Amino acid sequence: MTEPDPAERLEGAILGEQPLYDAAQVAEKAGVTLDQARRLWRALGFPEHGGATAYTDSDAAALATLVDAVESGLVDFDLAVTLTRAVGTTLARLADWEVSALSQRVDDLVAQAEEPLTRMDVSGRMLAELGPSFERLLIFSWRRHLAAATTRMLALGENEEDRNTVEVTVGFADIVAFTALSNELSRDRIGDLVEKFESRCADVVAGQRGRVIKSIGDSVLFVNDDPIAAYDTAEGIINVIGRDPRMPDVRVGLASGPTVMRLGDVFGPPVNMAARLTAVARRNRIIIDAETAALLPEDQFETRRLPARPVRGFGLVEPVAVRRH
Repeated sequence: MTEPDPAERLEGAILGEQPLYDAAQVAEKAGVTLDQARRLWRALGFPEHGGATAYTDSDAAALATLVDAVESGLVDFDLAVTLTRAVGTTLARLADWEVSALSQRVDDLVAQAEEPLTRMDVSGRMLAELGPSFERLLIFSWRRHLAAATTRMLALGENEEDRNTVEVTVGFADIVAFTALSNELSRDRIGDLVEKFESRCADVVAGQRGRVIKSIGDSVLFVNDDPIAAYDTAEGIINVIGRDPRMPDVRVGLASGPTVMRLGDVFGPPVNMAARLTAVARRNRIIIDAETAALLPEDQFETRRLPARPVRGFGLVEPVAVRRH
């Protein structure tokens, strides 16, 4: 029998078991049709393996868990697929993020080892020692975020039409001239820059009780229920990014209004407006729309309408410059 390569051994160590079933067999064991198994497997973000023996007992148990949820009557199969896709998409990004963050530490430990070690050796030890703790942290974090999301949903009231539409201030922060900057820096330096940008922005947003909706390399999209807190978030991002001589300049746009929240993302005119306003903002400045200006108390903020200019998707718009008294 051919010995598995190191990557296969590491995968087996992470999973804690070896593949025993092909697609038809794992579907039968889980109690679903082959088509249902394929839909759920794709929703988790995993590639199909055809007739190859590539599925484990845990794979079958995971599919069976989803089937049990459908048979309970609380969700139908399409909703189960939607929830499964949310899990797969989120955890795929989490796994990539963790591996990327830990890879340099793996290299450092290999270099510092007194006896010859490979990256696979160190990776296996790291996963064995840190894995259980991170699993507990994952469940804890999910429960905390689920509690917060449920509370926000209940606060919207019982009107189904308004269940996913909320009045918020949307913020969009991006790095000035990121394309040119990325062409000048090495891959390691640009990676470190993006990581620092995202982490600093996330800290500021959390400190003002907002939520980061997504990060897109050179930009961060966030929301806050309170327009004053959204302004403080924007000002905080400029302070920790744009005013740090080791970091690039940044621009922030804020827009307010009804926003649809679905599938972990946000949609609607305020989202688009906030993104468009960053093109208007000067370096390390905040630009807001008229709706946000109307929500900021006049005794705390000074606003000034700028000359009207065409904004893609909105026609002529008068952006508003803002600062605290």
